[in-house]
Amino acid sequence: MTAFERLGRFAYHRRWWVLAAWALLVLVAIPFAPRAPGALRAGGFSLDDLESARARATVVQELGAPPSALVLVYESTGEARAGDPAFEDAVRTATTSVAAAPYVRQVASHLLAPAQVSADRRVAYDVVLLDIAPDDSPAALPGIEAALRTAPDVRVTLAGGPAFYGDIQKVSEADLRRAELVGLPLAAIALLLVFGSVIAAGVPLIIGGAAVVTSLAVIFGLASLTPMSIFVLNLATLLGLGLGVDYSLLMLSRFREELAHRTPPGTRADAEAVEAAVRVTVATAGRAVFFSGLTVLLGLLGLVLFEFMILRSVGIAGALVVGIAVAAALTLQPALLSVLGSRVDALAIRKVRPDPGSQGAWARLARRVMRRPLLVFFPTLGLLLVLGTPFLHVRFNAPDATILPESVPSRASYETLVRNFGEGAFAPLTLAVRTDGPAADPANIARLYDYSRRLAADPRVARVDSLVDVDPRISLLQYQLLYATPGGPPDRFTATALAATTKGDLTAFTVTTGYGPNRDEARALVRDLRDPTSDLAPPAGVRVSVGGGAADVSDTVSRIAADFPRTGLFIVLTTYLVLFMLLRSVWLPLKAIIMNTLSITAAFGALVWVFQDGNLSRLLGFQPLGFVETTLPVILFCVLFGLSMDYEVFLLTRMKEAWERTGDNTEAVAQGLERSGRIVTSAALIVVVVAGSFVFADIVLIKALGLGVALAVAIDATIVRALLVPATMRLLGKWNWWLPARLARFLRDRLPRTEAELEARHR
Repeated sequence: MTAFERLGRFAYHRRWWVLAAWALLVLVAIPFAPRAPGALRAGGFSLDDLESARARATVVQELGAPPSALVLVYESTGEARAGDPAFEDAVRTATTSVAAAPYVRQVASHLLAPAQVSADRRVAYDVVLLDIAPDDSPAALPGIEAALRTAPDVRVTLAGGPAFYGDIQKVSEADLRRAELVGLPLAAIALLLVFGSVIAAGVPLIIGGAAVVTSLAVIFGLASLTPMSIFVLNLATLLGLGLGVDYSLLMLSRFREELAHRTPPGTRADAEAVEAAVRVTVATAGRAVFFSGLTVLLGLLGLVLFEFMILRSVGIAGALVVGIAVAAALTLQPALLSVLGSRVDALAIRKVRPDPGSQGAWARLARRVMRRPLLVFFPTLGLLLVLGTPFLHVRFNAPDATILPESVPSRASYETLVRNFGEGAFAPLTLAVRTDGPAADPANIARLYDYSRRLAADPRVARVDSLVDVDPRISLLQYQLLYATPGGPPDRFTATALAATTKGDLTAFTVTTGYGPNRDEARALVRDLRDPTSDLAPPAGVRVSVGGGAADVSDTVSRIAADFPRTGLFIVLTTYLVLFMLLRSVWLPLKAIIMNTLSITAAFGALVWVFQDGNLSRLLGFQPLGFVETTLPVILFCVLFGLSMDYEVFLLTRMKEAWERTGDNTEAVAQGLERSGRIVTSAALIVVVVAGSFVFADIVLIKALGLGVALAVAIDATIVRALLVPATMRLLGKWNWWLPARLARFLRDRLPRTEAELEARHR
């Protein structure tokens, strides 16, 4: 008896204990699951060892610069303008307590910085400097919001990183609630149509619900111990519900089929028949679920190989969710089926045949495809490649405020600032500049003065702020004299600039560009600043590290691109090994990997066509980004590689059964597709419905994730599984099942029995 058979037997004989254990687990999880969103964090897109992060850390640690900042935006709603007594009195009334709020170090007022007032003086802003790390900065929002007061004729709003991260937190929770309200009823309707019975349709929802609740509770515990991204929230629900229902659907279908074989028509199954059906279901479908879940889990574990918090946490949480979904399908479901027995078909609304036979519509489709495999293979392959072609012009960038809808306060404030001050004003580059000897020495002042003027002369640079840019009327000689004065510069503004920007051999330059951090011009400027052969290279005796704005984006995109091949190789190799052990074939796992890649390629092309190029943006309710967020294809690849392999496992295990019974490749493909086609399509429909419900999300990244998963799964379960798989199986013929004889004998003695061997023994 195999381990899976023993598990099925245990679940049957200890069914009430298993049900009680899961009920207790869910009851314990219920109070903690709703608290998961509050424990998760925004951010996670940076690493300490990136040059941009090192530059920021140098300026923060050695010069005492604030690690993060919030922007208070003042917009006149009456006749008063910035600088007018009425406007300034209203601003003071609204913000007088902000400086005393927790985490606030200082407020840089617009009264001392003309650049913080718009040309028409209707908009101005103050910068609130915070003593808290960027990823933790939303913690400063409650205190600042509580300190703000209403004032006449001036509207005060919040912008900048902390406000952006805080709104992501709130909108993500709202997106999840909306997706559940849309997805759960649609999934229930789909299950009711598939099984034709209220009780049968309810079983997968129970399994999926238990997986989601338990997973969210565990995620809450993990997030309390280690940083985890807010994007885990939606992905965990998508995977927990989608996979939990999928695995349950597969197990339930096999159970009904096995029970029908053991029960005479018109009678109710006895205890012996139910036990045998449960045992065989776990031994066959349960084995497929285990290996299927393992492929998904390995795909998600590939994300753990990245060092970025957002990717690592999604990988950890995703693998956890998959593990819990598999555990529920292999323990809770058999126990539930053991109790229900024939009553699983109670409250029927239509007649559904449990055993599809081998001569139905799916078998006819497979035989039709296999009669002319080349005529199907090339057009289908061409279609998938055409769908993927938009990915050839993909542009990767980091997320900014534009991923939020315009109605969200931080996005609206961002748009106000961009309209009045330009998109580059709030994402400047920070240059950590090292000199040979003290930066304020006359020789170094001369070098820095020349360097600053070269930077300012570049057409991409709007402004340079540094110790040698205090006032354009001050000459190089005057700067040298001022900074050489014993006791420091007598001029207050120069002394303040020196104290704020310089210490020993370190000084900071702030370079404001005319472009946002995601613009190609800004990233090209970063490359030129770092290139020792460019016109913007620092002079001899000066070393520069570039951080902030476009440097953060450029470094993040480059590191993810550099790390992805390692992750991709890990996923491909481990998936091949798992499928090799399951299918005992050299070529089938390789073919499955290629099929998966084609599905994912088509989905990636759709992402670029929709979210970068802006097609269907009005229908889907978002503003085109003009780029693809750099972590999205990585997450999608890891999720979809496993999800698509789910259906390949379901399909190929049934084909394997038929092959071992008949030894006829064509018949094996036809029977396998007939027995699994409806289930694979139904399972895919559930995932499409659940993932598609996230298309209604307000955050563009969540919308893109939902659409990407839904499209890839739909393409995979229809075009690939129904057309491309039968065509390639026919073209390969007996090579599909080839395994060297010596290796076959070795595996036969060390691996569990195949489904065909188990089925033959129990019938």
